[in-house]
Amino acid sequence: MARKKTSIYVDEEVWTEFKRYAVDKGMDVSSLLEEIMKEELLSYLGDVLSKIAGSEDYQINFEPIEPKGAVSMLIREMRDERTGSLS
Repeated sequence: MARKKTSIYVDEEVWTEFKRYAVDKGMDVSSLLEEIMKEELLSYLGDVLSKIAGSEDYQINFEPIEPKGAVSMLIREMRDERTGSLS
C-alpha cells in the first residue's frame, strides 16, 4: 500500500506525550498513528453497519440431528460425487 505524507496540527504537549507513548510501545509514531486511525475507522464502520442492519442480534437456531447409519460412508459417497462432477 502506498503511503501518503501529510501535515496535521496537534497540541505540542499532546504530541510529545504521543511520541513517548509510541517509544514505550516500541513503535514509530507514523505506524502507531496509522494503527489508531484504522481502529477508529473499523469502529466507525461497525457503528454504520449496525445502524443499517438494525440493533437486533441474529441467531441461527437449530437442533442437531443424530445420523442414521454410517456417516463416513455417506461422506465418502458425497466426495466421490463431487469429484465426478469436477472432472
